[in-house]
Amino acid sequence: MLPAVLAALQGLRPPFAPLESDIHRMVGDCLRDAGLPCAHEARIGKGCRIDYLVGTVGVEIKKGRPDAAGLMRQLARYAACEQIEALVVVSQRAVTLPDRVCGKPVRGVALNRLWGVALP
Repeated sequence: MLPAVLAALQGLRPPFAPLESDIHRMVGDCLRDAGLPCAHEARIGKGCRIDYLVGTVGVEIKKGRPDAAGLMRQLARYAACEQIEALVVVSQRAVTLPDRVCGKPVRGVALNRLWGVALP
């Protein structure tokens, strides 16, 4: 399922400065257009709600460049949930991610890389 989610998200072509709600809508549309059923704001554990759950792949959306330490804490909470087998972080700007968190694969999709031009 992770390769299918990544392939779908690579097709995103968002405007330069979307609102976070716009990114959520575009990600959901992109996943559904690829035939991937998804749940928005899915509860995956006590106190854990992920932006999208696509089968067992959790998709977390971040506007701008996320705080690395805070993001890692959040990913560790999500990865500890039994429903999650892999995580994808969709962010406006590239962020460094480990290959795995709690033994589960983590991948990033940086929207600025999908614009096709180098931006400040």
